[in-house]
Amino acid sequence: MPVFGVAKFERFFRLAAELDVDKDDLKRFSDFVEHKLYDLLVMAEATASANSRDLIEPYDLPITKGVQENIRTVRKKDDDLELRPILDRLATYPPLDRMPSEETEARLPEIVGGWGLALAKIIKIVDPEVKNPQSQHWERAMRIFDELM
Repeated sequence: MPVFGVAKFERFFRLAAELDVDKDDLKRFSDFVEHKLYDLLVMAEATASANSRDLIEPYDLPITKGVQENIRTVRKKDDDLELRPILDRLATYPPLDRMPSEETEARLPEIVGGWGLALAKIIKIVDPEVKNPQSQHWERAMRIFDELM
């Protein structure tokens, strides 16, 4: 990720939960996004298949209420943070049997942003005193996320 992208994500996590992140944290987040996008699209693919559709539509995506609220928050903050180009790059996915529609693809970056906000909040909930999250903070937050998503 280019340096300007790192700086924007650092700012995003500072605003989201007063966390100071670095390049290693952003690599962790990128790996998390790759894993969770695959999980999300596999479940959405199953829904599309069960409904005899060739494309994955936005309503096939299993998005929880909490993530939806975080997506709305990120949309509001994006004017200040200008995260969209970075989220677009992170929102890549592996080949699937059913491809996402254009509308679904357009929503993936916002979902990634919502997940970022959710992870930052989870890290703070698990350890309210943390300022500079370490590996164990990320691992706990991701394990919690995996249990719920």
